[in-house]
Amino acid sequence: MEHRLGAVESRFADIVWSHAPVSTGELVKLCAEELNWKRTTTYTVLKKLGEQGLFRLENGTVTALVSREDYYASQSEQYVAETFDGSLPAFIAAFTRKKVLSRSEIDEIKRMIDGWGEE
Repeated sequence: MEHRLGAVESRFADIVWSHAPVSTGELVKLCAEELNWKRTTTYTVLKKLGEQGLFRLENGTVTALVSREDYYASQSEQYVAETFDGSLPAFIAAFTRKKVLSRSEIDEIKRMIDGWGEE
């Protein structure tokens, strides 16, 4: 997925992902409560993200065409590709230069790496 969500679009997408499938009436209500949006704003952003292939509005129900996990995985891959020439080790080196990983984070990363080797 090429498109990156802005801060407001990301908050909207998280609402949809958290409630999908969701009726448009319920989505309008949620956006009014959480984002202070009018009905027209909700529909405008929904239409935009629908055109980008994230969500679908059909028969008054909004469904996710791309999961939250898949979207953010795609964005992460794109970021590493663009910024670190596709090198995950270079990304991790840069990320950990300023952030100290906890023992549990290190153990979790090790389990992930070990799991990749088994596939």
